[in-house]
Amino acid sequence: MSRRTVASLLFLIASSTAFAQRVQIGVLGLFHPRQITLSIANEEALRLDADSHVFVLEPGPRPSTAQIRIAGGTLLLEIGGRTVRAAEIRASGRDGQATTFVLGVPGEINRRYRGILSIEAIQGLIVPIVTMDLETAVASVVAAESAPGSPVETLKAQAVVTRSYFIAGKGRHHDFDFCDLTHCQFLRDPPNPQSPAGVASSATHGLVITFEEKPVAAMFTRSCGGHTRTPAELGIRSSGYPYFSVRCGYCYENPSRWTRRISEHEAVRLLGKGEAGRLAVDRLLGWNAVPSNNFTARTEQGAVILEGVGQGHGVGFCQRGAKAMAEAGASFREIISHYFPNTALTSLDPQATL
Repeated sequence: MSRRTVASLLFLIASSTAFAQRVQIGVLGLFHPRQITLSIANEEALRLDADSHVFVLEPGPRPSTAQIRIAGGTLLLEIGGRTVRAAEIRASGRDGQATTFVLGVPGEINRRYRGILSIEAIQGLIVPIVTMDLETAVASVVAAESAPGSPVETLKAQAVVTRSYFIAGKGRHHDFDFCDLTHCQFLRDPPNPQSPAGVASSATHGLVITFEEKPVAAMFTRSCGGHTRTPAELGIRSSGYPYFSVRCGYCYENPSRWTRRISEHEAVRLLGKGEAGRLAVDRLLGWNAVPSNNFTARTEQGAVILEGVGQGHGVGFCQRGAKAMAEAGASFREIISHYFPNTALTSLDPQATL
């Protein structure tokens, strides 16, 4: 039996488990919360386990809300007039399985999730972690990351890219698999199954991009500027799939141009530093301070003028170019093949028909 055949068999064995896989996503980290709220989202009861204490939030005209804050390095849960201290709080359905709930940071945000919630106190902050079904996570990311009005074939391609990243991209965080920011993939409320994102995710159920029988931690970008980049060009670590610089017809012929002015001090952080330099300046000045890595620089009156094209790191799947391909009649399979040369589409369900 060849080495390639053995690898393929091992992937199929692993896939039968991965098909029902769940992912752990750390949420609301952007807000560095020290206090959060937890409440029912629909008619499902919500069970809270706080060490040896058990509470149930029941649906009704005025369902109660749990208040959770951090004190002395541990969690304080306030609910129904009672306050208990716990090292960890777990929220699930009455049967201990996934349910829908609303998690909020007072004065900042309320967001709906479906899954099982665990809450920990880590380094003085509250860290909520949602364990959700893989396909729920995929649909939620497609809804969050895709532009309104995107063609269904573009959304299908995004779903495959997103699912591939979830399967192969673990390891960027210590306490959970992924975060809900663009550092990993942006996450919003789970969409309605009949929504465009829900339909696209369902239509590609279980499909991932593979290279040499292994799933690819697929990357994507808003606009590549005409040619996609390779991780090596930007100083980004990449393992497995080598990536290629692919000509993107629409972005090449209709580049998204931008101009920015930064100080010479800020330019020192940026120039020659690849993606790490761009992100360093964006953290300092705002997330659109330097839209992409595809730019030229010149000095002018003590400042540095950047003139560039594209948006994002430019690696892998180009959302702007994919939208144009879909509008011209390309299928999601053709879109994936274009931006990820020498790959295949493989189902996590070994019994599915591709």
